[in-house]
Amino acid sequence: MKLVVQRVKNAKVEVEGKIVGEIRKGFLVLIGITHTDTIEVADYLAKKLCNLRVFEDENEKMNLGLKEVDGELLLISQFTLYGDCKSGNRPSFTESAKPEFANELYEYFCKQCEEKYQVKVEKGIFGANMQVSLLNDGPVTILLEK
Repeated sequence: MKLVVQRVKNAKVEVEGKIVGEIRKGFLVLIGITHTDTIEVADYLAKKLCNLRVFEDENEKMNLGLKEVDGELLLISQFTLYGDCKSGNRPSFTESAKPEFANELYEYFCKQCEEKYQVKVEKGIFGANMQVSLLNDGPVTILLEK
């Protein structure tokens, strides 16, 4: 599982011209799932993400997490994070999980963030053609994987 975490001032995702997910301050997270991922991997990364301290405190140090700043999550499934371009210029996606498995783990991950860690979660639509907009804050971009 790979997470591309971007600290944002706001972000939204649209499908067919309609906003399906929108957040204010928080993280826009692109989530890639591979066929070897497990519930344990999802649990580990949900905990890591929801406790990530990259918001500035009163001393302008990255020391605060989502809860301390009333942050929100916009979680977007993105199989292309497992695109492999080592051979040629057209990516191979053989390391990306099959859609049914990936969607199940993606939904589980979203639920963990929302229910276990009490963070407001907005989502894209799994498998849809999505347009994602964001106002990056910093910019701060962190890669998390296990």
